[in-house]
Parts: sequence; structure tokens; C-alpha cells
Amino acid sequence: MDPYIHAFVPATAHSPLQRRARIAALIGASQVWSQQELADLLRKREGIAVTQATLSRDLTELGVVKGPTGYMLPGVTPALPAGDREAVLATALRQHLLSVTRGGTLVVLKTPSGHANSLAIELDRAGLPGTLGTIAGDDTIFVAAKDTDAAAALARTLERLARTAA
Repeated sequence: MDPYIHAFVPATAHSPLQRRARIAALIGASQVWSQQELADLLRKREGIAVTQATLSRDLTELGVVKGPTGYMLPGVTPALPAGDREAVLATALRQHLLSVTRGGTLVVLKTPSGHANSLAIELDRAGLPGTLGTIAGDDTIFVAAKDTDAAAALARTLERLARTAA
């Protein structure tokens, strides 16, 4: 469809599936940091006007999460060089981490309510040595390590990264 004509198509002409496809395309093509920014992009680029409540439902339906680099689609992680992954993780830790506790082969991270998922995504992307995987709740992340020594080293690394200057 011609983009100039498309800009004048009323929002009611778009089905929820079409709207969600456009949302996914916008998030996949650029860094989007807020629902307001996304609503503005939808209106300006796609001619789709949405309420905050509709946009929130659409983001939930799509499984979109908000991470340190903005909104992210499930299963899509931007490729970063190894050195950048640690820098992004350090930024995420400074923004979201409240505490680190080790118990056996688990490292338990506490975050403010609603922040665990975005930090867990960055932990998974970083691929720190000795890490087997993460499980995130609302404000708690369990990081499984391959053994107790790896858990101790991981806890020290996370604490160090959280203290690094931006």
C-alpha cells in the first residue's frame, strides 16, 4: 500500500493482528523505549491511533519485554560483540540489581518488583562462564551454576560488574 495513502486509513480499518504485526515490525526495526514512543511511531508511520490500554494489551499478547536496550520481542536478541555484552550486563545490573546471595550452586539476585525478567535476559545474553541458566520471577532471579566454585565466582563477577562506573 502506498505510504501516503496508508497514513490516512482510519485505525478501525486495522485488525488487532495487523496492528500487532506493525508493532512487532517497529520494535524489530528500531529501539523503542516507551509505550508513548511506540504509540507515536504507530500514529506517524502507520496511521494507527491506539490507546495506552490497547497498546499495553498488544505488547502483552506479543510477549514483548522491556530490557536495558528498550522493548524486545521474545526469542529475538540483538547480536553484540562479547565485550559489549559485559558492558550491557553491567548497565543492567546497575539499573536493576538490589542484592546478590549465593547458596550452594545457586546465585539469587533481588531486583525491584517487575525488573527480574529484563535483567535475566541480559544475564542469559552475557553467557558468563559457569552459568547453566536463569529463572526469573517478579523480583527474584535464580541463576544456576555448574558447581559451587562457579557459583562463588559468578556472584563475585556480578557484584563487581554492578559496581563498575558507567
